[in-house]
This record gives sequence, C-alpha cells and structure tokens, in this order.
Amino acid sequence: MDKSFYNDINTLSRFCAPRDIPCLTQKEVEKVLGEPQADVMVLFGGNILAGGDVFADAIWNKVARKYIIVGGAGHTTQTLRDKVHALYPDFDTDGLPEAVVFAEALKRKYALSADYLETVSTNCGNNITNLLQLIKTNNLVCRSIILCQDATMQRRMSLTLRKYEPEMKIINFAGYEAVLNEDLSFTEEIRGMWDLERYVSLLMGEISRITDDKNGYGPAGKGFIVHEDIPQEVQQAFIRLKNQDENMVRKAYAAN
Repeated sequence: MDKSFYNDINTLSRFCAPRDIPCLTQKEVEKVLGEPQADVMVLFGGNILAGGDVFADAIWNKVARKYIIVGGAGHTTQTLRDKVHALYPDFDTDGLPEAVVFAEALKRKYALSADYLETVSTNCGNNITNLLQLIKTNNLVCRSIILCQDATMQRRMSLTLRKYEPEMKIINFAGYEAVLNEDLSFTEEIRGMWDLERYVSLLMGEISRITDDKNGYGPAGKGFIVHEDIPQEVQQAFIRLKNQDENMVRKAYAAN
C-alpha cells in the first residue's frame, strides 16, 4: 500500500463530510440562520450509530423545531440492523426499515424520539423526495434544515436537496468525523464505524457520483444532484487511490 494512502483517504473524507458549524448548539445555529433553531433536523438512515448520537445531542440542545428520521432499506441497511441487534439482542431488527431501527435505538439509549419517521425510501434521491413529501403532507414549515447523513454521503445529500429546494437554508452536519492515522487506524473511536475497506469503497463511490460528467449524478450525467466543483486536491487523491485499485469504487445502482 502506498504511504500516501491514508492522506488521500483523509482528503476525500474532508470533502465528502462537511460540517458547516463546529457543534450543534443554538448559538452556532443562530450564527448561520439568524435564529437559534432550524425548522427541521433530519437524521438519515445511511448513518452509522454515531449519527444517532449526533441526533440525540441535537434534540437535547433544541437546535430544531421538528425532528425527522428518514430511511427505508438500501445498501447500508443490513449493517445498521446487525449493529443495533448486537446492542439490543431482544430487538429483532430483521427486515425493519432504517428509520424504525434508529428510532428504537434512540429510545433505548437516550429515551428520546423523533417527531416523524419516513420508512420507504431506498436511496439518497428518494430520501429527499420522500422527506419533502412528508413535510408537505404534515404541513410543516421548512425554510431551514439541518441534515445529518453518514460522513461518506453528507455532501451528496445536500446537493440532492438543493436540486429540489434551491432556496432552502441548509446546515450540513455529518454524522461523524473520521481521520486515519498512518497505521490505518482511526484517530478516535467512532461508534458503529465501517470497516476500513467498506469505508474506502463508500468514499470512492461518492467522488464518482458527485463528479459532474456523463457518468456522474450531476446535470451533465444522471441529473440527480446540482453541479458541484470538486477541488483539484480531491480529484488528484481520488485518481491516486483508483490507480492503486479500481475495485475501491462502489458501483452505482439506480440512484443510490
């Protein structure tokens, strides 16, 4: 493995996992929105367990007026089911949608609950369209929103929302911040973290999707997201990693 490997992974991670504020407090939210609460905060089911911890902190800190968990079943669902079942063996997660699994985990660990669950979406695209439909159906005010998705998919989630709601004020807050050491260990423990191979595959797949060319998800390709400029250092890191092993890139299925 090339010694630049961990630096390149960290470069991709920083790009894919934006946090627009340093922490989820009313003070920080007010700096962005001009008021201490967003209308809505959303936890997406593609998250690992650490994302649930972020969501719990957000509820305690009252950074939003309404809280929603979004997620049916997709490429990350079985991992979440397995992790939560291992924590709570009496909770049968088999076949359950991500939103229900996260809601039960939130209840058991923190005695907290979301206001709404969306349970049928299968990918980032209909995570957003189904979320917007839920908001409309329940007559929720949503001029501002906090998005918490898995760190590998956070940027693409906001790019998807911007396609449908370009005027909405968005605060990105990725479910965790992962930094690799030279020995390929993480600098700190992250609850429910992917194994390294899966993590790298997810990151590499995101760069392919966000790249606005005929193979990507932007306007020049499938049109699932708005255009995003990818910094040169990110492009170069991606190319170096891909040259080491093209199998690192997670293949695209439908809009996931």
